[in-house]
Amino acid sequence: MTEQTLRNASFDPKVKTYWLINVLIVSGVTVIGIPLLLISVPLVLFISDRMLRAMSATLTERKLVVKRGILFKVEKSIPLEKITDVAMSQGPLMRALGLDRLSFETAGQSGPGALVSLIGIEDAAGFREAILTQKDNMPAAKSVSLPTEPSDLAELTASVKRIEALLATLVKQQ
Repeated sequence: MTEQTLRNASFDPKVKTYWLINVLIVSGVTVIGIPLLLISVPLVLFISDRMLRAMSATLTERKLVVKRGILFKVEKSIPLEKITDVAMSQGPLMRALGLDRLSFETAGQSGPGALVSLIGIEDAAGFREAILTQKDNMPAAKSVSLPTEPSDLAELTASVKRIEALLATLVKQQ
């Protein structure tokens, strides 16, 4: 059964600039990183384009599918009913470049922090709103209904009494 795609995220090319500036800052702060700038800058420029093309986020009727990776491809499928928070944040550098970070936390995830974090989604606020709207529009999970008919309750009570009698017999035998 294939699900209908509701929205695909597109990523802002300014993410590559963000990654490059981060590498420059880290390299400039560390003594060993300064001589490596001749190697790291062209490498980041080469890899960042491929990384950006490999990233995708797709919202379907029931889940969010996030793909990324060049050598080690990772695909995470997050059911919408498990999403507990979609946080949108910006650091000073991201604000200067007009980028946002969306972080997704889910019920039952191990460890603190976000399960998935995406930087540079164009119209991040709209994508976040689409996820939350679809999550709210999903039909609620079917709950277990308790018997309401008197005959059902009587049958259950009789069954419990038979189980108790059998347990009492087993305890006496031992």
